[in-house]
Amino acid sequence: MTRRPLAPQMPNNGPRYNEFINSPKVRVIDENGENLGVMYTKEAMEQAAEVGLDLVEVSPNADPPVAKFLDVGKYKYEAQKKANAARKTQKTQEIKEIKMRPNIDDHDYEVKMKAIHKFIGEGDKVKVTLRFRGRELSHGQLGMALLQRVQEDTAEDAKVEAYPRMEGRQMLMVLSPK
Repeated sequence: MTRRPLAPQMPNNGPRYNEFINSPKVRVIDENGENLGVMYTKEAMEQAAEVGLDLVEVSPNADPPVAKFLDVGKYKYEAQKKANAARKTQKTQEIKEIKMRPNIDDHDYEVKMKAIHKFIGEGDKVKVTLRFRGRELSHGQLGMALLQRVQEDTAEDAKVEAYPRMEGRQMLMVLSPK
C-alpha cells in the first residue's frame, strides 16, 4: 500500500510564505529591494519561483501586506541570530544582599558601604538586612538609625525602593540605582 505525500505544514513560528500567505493581494518587493507594486499573491509567487526564491510576508499588518522575494530558511536563520544577539546584550538586574548587625563597628560599616557602592555601580539592587539577636530586638531604634545612615551615605547614587521594615528578627531595606 502506498502512502500519499503529506501536505506542507503551516509554519507555526516565523513569517508566512508562499501558499501560506492568506491575503489575496500583496505589495511586492523584489530581491534587489525594488518595489514592484501591488499584485495578486499567486502572480507574485510565480515571479518569485522564476527567480528561485520564496515569497515571504515581511509586514503582515500593513494594508495590503508587504511580501519580499527571499530564501525562507536564510531569513529565519538571520532572524534567529538577531534574537540571540539581542538576548546576549541585555542585562538582568540582580538583587545583592548585605547583612549587618545593629552594633556594627565603624570599619566594618565602611567595608559594607564599599560593597554597596560597588553593587549599585554595577546596576544591581541591594537588599540591606539588619539582623537582631537576643535583647537587641528591644532596641529597634538603633537599627532604624543605622539604616537611615546607610540611606544618607548612598543618597548620591541610589534611591530607596523599599523603606526599612521589620520582618521577624530582621529589618530590611532595598536600594536601587538612580
